[in-house]
Amino acid sequence: MDLRTNTVVWRHRVGTIRDMAPVPIPLELGVPMLGGPLVTAGGVVFLTSTMDYAIRAFDVTDGRLLWQDPLPAGGQSTPMSYEQGGRQYIVTVDGGHGSFGTRIGDYVRAYTLGD
Repeated sequence: MDLRTNTVVWRHRVGTIRDMAPVPIPLELGVPMLGGPLVTAGGVVFLTSTMDYAIRAFDVTDGRLLWQDPLPAGGQSTPMSYEQGGRQYIVTVDGGHGSFGTRIGDYVRAYTLGD
């Protein structure tokens, strides 16, 4: 959403039913989410709130999927970011969620941006 013009810039379904279906079907149907996005100053949106076990990065200008990585448990959360020693990190807490029926865990994962 462009907040200056109040127009939708891009929109698409996010997530698959792969981790919930009896047969792993990786169709990008879109799934419910619990949590919010993190938007970096560099124009990347990180999302871990889908019902499937993935962290995803999107280009903020066109919604193009830039990267994704599997999570060990449900990531129904909002990613965080911090800087240390000149490097930016994206952190996700993957604890699952009882209402979503995702795998419960106690994971904290950090990814570095750049190099």
